[in-house]
Amino acid sequence: MTRLIALDIAASRLLADEVRRIWDEGNAVLPLDQRMSRAVRHKLARELGADVIVTGDELIAVESPKEPTITLVSGDALVIATSGSTGRPKGVVHTHRGLRAHSVMVTERLGLTAHDHWWLCLPPAHIAGFGVLSRAMYLSSALSFADHVDEDSIARARTAGATHASLVPTLLARHSFENWKMLLVGAAPAAALPSNAVATYGLTETCGGVVYDGLPMDDVGVRITDGRIHLRTPSIARTYRHAPLTLVDGWFDTGDLGRFVDGRLVIDGRSDDLIITGGNKVWPNLVEQRLREHPLVRDVVVRGVPDAEWGSAVCAWVVPTSQSAPPALDAVRAHVKETLAEYYAPRKLVLISQIPRSALGKPIVSELSG
Repeated sequence: MTRLIALDIAASRLLADEVRRIWDEGNAVLPLDQRMSRAVRHKLARELGADVIVTGDELIAVESPKEPTITLVSGDALVIATSGSTGRPKGVVHTHRGLRAHSVMVTERLGLTAHDHWWLCLPPAHIAGFGVLSRAMYLSSALSFADHVDEDSIARARTAGATHASLVPTLLARHSFENWKMLLVGAAPAAALPSNAVATYGLTETCGGVVYDGLPMDDVGVRITDGRIHLRTPSIARTYRHAPLTLVDGWFDTGDLGRFVDGRLVIDGRSDDLIITGGNKVWPNLVEQRLREHPLVRDVVVRGVPDAEWGSAVCAWVVPTSQSAPPALDAVRAHVKETLAEYYAPRKLVLISQIPRSALGKPIVSELSG
């Protein structure tokens, strides 16, 4: 029987060694997010049906979950929590075959070798971080670790020889990575990235990015049905921990909206995020991209809020560049209307000091108010 071993260990050589040991024993791993409190981490381990928690110093028995879980089988390698902005995380079950397929596709697309040196600076409890670990293990390439990103940790990584990293857009915006060989950046338009960066698109269910710079990797299929993106990939998860993974003839409905432009996939956003205001469709990410070009805007999230007249109104939560000189709603609307249709312009502006974000930089919408 395949057991699930939760790893309550920070990104480190110890973590990598434990993953390899557990896999060699025929079991699966559940990496726990060190940014959560210990109590929350261990509660998640129980909910996802871990048999035991390994901390590096001790083994902790785990009570049976309240909800029944789908049994793990031989070949299962990883249970990893989704990183959505709302709702409780779902456990996604990946197999050794799927992890290997993803590593092969990325290696072939990017021309990776054993001489590359990866820097694991994203939480390995999320697929973008764990993907760095699994690729390095697949290629037997060098691997360095960091539990946070700042100028000192970046300098230490480069001194150690790191050449490759996976990042989120917020890290790329705050720090310089111009002397790195290659950066993988999720949830960012390719046109906004430096020449050494690749825009990746994928989900926890697909083992991470399977479309690079708008082009699917070999053996990956992309189709648009009623505006929704569907993917078919050999790296697809086997199941969720509490429910089957729904595929239709091998295709997975991502829940994202998108289109092809000059043969490349363009992501419009989550279907749940689409704003219908006065009968018009507004893609929040387009408004966010435009507002980030305003000199008085440091960070922004755009969503729809209920409105008696319009059904939904476009609302922008803005972190000002200077708290003493924040942008006004009229200025924000005028800036958006310079490049987008009038109905894209926010009808409501909420000034905040910081946007709550997950470890992978996704806005936590449930914590926004206004």
